[in-house]
Amino acid sequence: MASDIYNDTQHAQFVEQGYLRLGHVLTDDLNDLQQRIDDIMMGNVRYQHMQMQLFDAETGQVRRTMGHEVASLAYRRIDDLEQDPLFLAYMQHDKFQQIAQRLVGDHVSVFRSMFMNKPANWDQTLAWHQDIGTGWGIDSNPTMTIWTALDTAKAGNGCMQIVPGSHHHGIVNERHFLSEEEVAQYAPSHAVIDLEAEAGEAILLHNFLLHRSGTNPTNFSRRAFSATYMDAETRTNDTAQLFPILFGEGALDPATIDGKLPELVQTFYG
Repeated sequence: MASDIYNDTQHAQFVEQGYLRLGHVLTDDLNDLQQRIDDIMMGNVRYQHMQMQLFDAETGQVRRTMGHEVASLAYRRIDDLEQDPLFLAYMQHDKFQQIAQRLVGDHVSVFRSMFMNKPANWDQTLAWHQDIGTGWGIDSNPTMTIWTALDTAKAGNGCMQIVPGSHHHGIVNERHFLSEEEVAQYAPSHAVIDLEAEAGEAILLHNFLLHRSGTNPTNFSRRAFSATYMDAETRTNDTAQLFPILFGEGALDPATIDGKLPELVQTFYG
């Protein structure tokens, strides 16, 4: 069971290493979130304005869809999950609020809330990158993400790999992914660790932390949920649009949330 307190020792570790294991934040609710994401992929629960990426096993390609298109457990990514009451309630966990208040402030919005899936026998890697960049289309870079394993993540099924402390380099490449030369300089093999996690375990990540993930050669999907928290005054560069609020005045309420306005998903950010 994870402690609900974010203390000074944990904070110092996060500042130094760029990541922090938060323990099994998802316990009784783990099965609920696992079932809900399956229901969204299968079309049993539908959101009209939810951006999704479907993996086509026949072509090996991933394509974007707006809302549910076909019943499949091979969706590679699903965004805009703050419009789902179960995922929203999890994102507003008391411990996450404590962390966000310390790292961001009292008025906090969500940049992206996304399900990530490595389907069975997924043979593609995710290259070294930081979760920032000009391509995100916002006026400042977030620094705080909470990543949660929905399935156990091990080296054998493509878990995340990180370079502890690499966030101290600042922004290495504004274009998100690192060049081969930058990988050699900032992510040498001797500095890399496997960030294995059990189902239900949450990990706090600095957005500047270098990370990647490998292939999943197993017969089972490896699923995770990631939410990026930021100052609620952060706006898009093109339309000066604000993002949904998680903490503070105007925060979303799981009891009353009802989908997402179409103008909020006209452009894909991140």
